Amino acid sequence: MGHRRPESRSGRRAPAALRVLAFLLLVAGSLVALAPFAWMVATSFKQPQDVFTSTPHLLPTTEDGQWAGTLASYTEVFELGGFGGAFLNSVLVVAVLIPLKVLCAALAAYAFARIPFPGRDRLFAALLTTIMLPSVTLLVPKVYVTQWLGMADSLTGLIVPSLVSAFDIFLLRQFFLTHPKEVEEAAMMDGASRLRIFWSIALPMARPALAVVTITAFIFHWNDLLWPLVILSDQEKYTLPLALQALASGRVAQPHLVMAGAVVAVMPVILIFLIFQRRILDGIQFTGLK
Repeated sequence: MGHRRPESRSGRRAPAALRVLAFLLLVAGSLVALAPFAWMVATSFKQPQDVFTSTPHLLPTTEDGQWAGTLASYTEVFELGGFGGAFLNSVLVVAVLIPLKVLCAALAAYAFARIPFPGRDRLFAALLTTIMLPSVTLLVPKVYVTQWLGMADSLTGLIVPSLVSAFDIFLLRQFFLTHPKEVEEAAMMDGASRLRIFWSIALPMARPALAVVTITAFIFHWNDLLWPLVILSDQEKYTLPLALQALASGRVAQPHLVMAGAVVAVMPVILIFLIFQRRILDGIQFTGLK
């Protein structure tokens, strides 16, 4: 079976010249997007004296063009005080926060989608209004509440205030609404409880949407700088973005170390995307089109 050639909306194939032009534009856009990442990776392997040269080199070479790549920047960046600990703090935060956050969002979304209770629609509308507010406007109240709970300057203070996301609840609710009610009604007639239906039927059927919520939450909290910057003051509790920001501001003259730290910070995100890219696309398709 041959591959179907791309066609325009009118049903006619686009002219070959137009397709070639679109391909070239996509290639050019990809190169522009990838150029900073390539420079970051190449700089992380350079010697300090080869970062800024009279003739710029993308590859880690000397002024004479000799190969001078080294892993010394990665060794040195982990020997700096706090960077290795910050990596472990970030892993701990996302390992605890993401499963709890997804579970809270799924429970709330299922209740809004399936369980009738007084004031449900008004409560959901009030929840939606928080999505429309700029996140900065909620920053000060979150700080006050976190301090009142005694969680300031702790990893618990990073996790607990971030457990609930109105957008995740909205996204999962819309997905649960697409589930056929007949399956759940049949389970209820067989004596299954609401919690059993949620755990054994609704949750497995929502895997594509759960994958999207999980991966987007991981990327957001792994890269989050603002909330740790506000709530943490002890350097031993810094997360990776905060340690990277401290590294960049304290060692401006050593960009090879900053770039090595940036590569270390971005690698888990790339690995997660490469492993789960198919689930991400499937989830976006399900949640975006239905």
